[in-house]
Amino acid sequence: MTVQAKDELVPHPVKDQLPGVDYCINSNPSWAEAVILGFQHYLVMLGTSVIIPTIIVPQMGGGNVEKAQVIQTLLFVAGVNTLLQSWFGTRLPVVIGGSFRFIIPAVFIALSNRYNAYLDPRERFEQSMRSMQGALMIASVIPVLAGFLGVWRIVTRLLSPLSKAPLVLLVGIGLYEQGFPLLGECVEIGLPELVLLILLSQFIPHVWKLKLPIFERFAVLLSVGIVWAFAAFLTVAGAYKNRPLQTQFSCRVDHSGLVSGASWIRFPYPLQWGIPNVDAGQVFVMMAAVFTSLVESTGGFIAAARYGSATFCPASVLSRGAGWLGLSTLINGLWGTPSGSTVSVENVGLLALTRVGSRRVIQISAVFMLFFSVLGKFGAILASIPLPIIGALYCVLFALMSAAGFDLLQFCNLNSYRTKFILGFSIYMGLSVPQYFKGYVITTGLGPVQSGSATFDEIMQVIFTSPATVAGVIAYFLDLTLARRHPLTRKDSGRHWWAKFKDYGRDPRSEEFYSLPYGLSKYFPSV
Repeated sequence: MTVQAKDELVPHPVKDQLPGVDYCINSNPSWAEAVILGFQHYLVMLGTSVIIPTIIVPQMGGGNVEKAQVIQTLLFVAGVNTLLQSWFGTRLPVVIGGSFRFIIPAVFIALSNRYNAYLDPRERFEQSMRSMQGALMIASVIPVLAGFLGVWRIVTRLLSPLSKAPLVLLVGIGLYEQGFPLLGECVEIGLPELVLLILLSQFIPHVWKLKLPIFERFAVLLSVGIVWAFAAFLTVAGAYKNRPLQTQFSCRVDHSGLVSGASWIRFPYPLQWGIPNVDAGQVFVMMAAVFTSLVESTGGFIAAARYGSATFCPASVLSRGAGWLGLSTLINGLWGTPSGSTVSVENVGLLALTRVGSRRVIQISAVFMLFFSVLGKFGAILASIPLPIIGALYCVLFALMSAAGFDLLQFCNLNSYRTKFILGFSIYMGLSVPQYFKGYVITTGLGPVQSGSATFDEIMQVIFTSPATVAGVIAYFLDLTLARRHPLTRKDSGRHWWAKFKDYGRDPRSEEFYSLPYGLSKYFPSV
């Protein structure tokens, strides 16, 4: 057997840091390229910032004006929170935006009978928003205390590569309903966007070699620009003139109502809807959403560290990030949004697509968020991109986010039946349990948990419709309890590898990636 043939039989070496990344967390592209990449990240995070208000605001009694104002506020707080997280939190290249996990508690609050007394839609909107603000501000105490008191550090120290893998995997895959189903609402523009994005980012760079990696870096901007122009042509040509209203809303570029509803200049400010209200039941439901968001954000932090070519986050850094995530939710509540904060999954996927994990790029994207949140008309034009185009982006970006979960399996023993059971069972249940809870609501109009307490029922619905939370908790529990004393368990789970990253000071590279700026690490040391 030749040497070359022998080499082919050797497994790929394990890598602490992901190779092939063009710019890691601390390295930066040129300013011009960084600005364009930052704008691309801003464009990607717009999807969630538009979808959440589009679902919730009409339930609150709001119209296009209120929807545009909520989107502007979401963008503003996202910019502030992204800067805070990148400066003082985990310091990872993550965008902090809204979360789909807050839709259930927000709708629960919006449809409360107590608001039926308000006949004026604007008044009903403001009253329900005040209740959401109060619930968010109190619920934010959970991640703030868990993070800054070190509780989340204790929890994440017990994670292993085996229990992390289902968590990270399901953070992306668990959002499958926001991918092709959203694309399918207007196939004639969604499918071309998906095909063009894959061609530009994956195939053309191997066929057409350029001096600058234009297609790899800017595939999202190029594909969205082309397909958006195509959608505008179809709209002007009257292709949707006699189509159903839902088709027109999904396909036309002028039916979002955002441009007409947005102000030219508007500064979102604290308590803009009035003094927050507090209801104990609503607070507990919102706490459940905050918990699931914290779990999912932990998976997002792990993936972002990988795609930024950093070492894996020490437990103390994850805990610090959790604390700042709680403060972000507090800011969301103070300014008045229907959603708390989480790590933007699609932006983590964009790190992988562009192979640029630079912290500076993310900070520039935050500046774009702040800029367009104030200049409402200009921001509304970009936010009116048809949602099927966004769904096509999600198909690729959520998939890349999920792929970071597979990375962790290189540190586990995949020849172990224990490993196979924990992986298979947690991933399967992470998909099956949420599907059961969602399907039950669709068929009966109620959740499967019917305890007689609407608050408790909604809490269960929030927790068990989060695939990442279900999979992560199951994997975490099984990994800590199943065959715990067996001599091979530690290596099978990859704990022997994770040991050097559990504590901040064990690996010298932690200081390079995660130390606080301005010498603050001296006063707020990580352990």
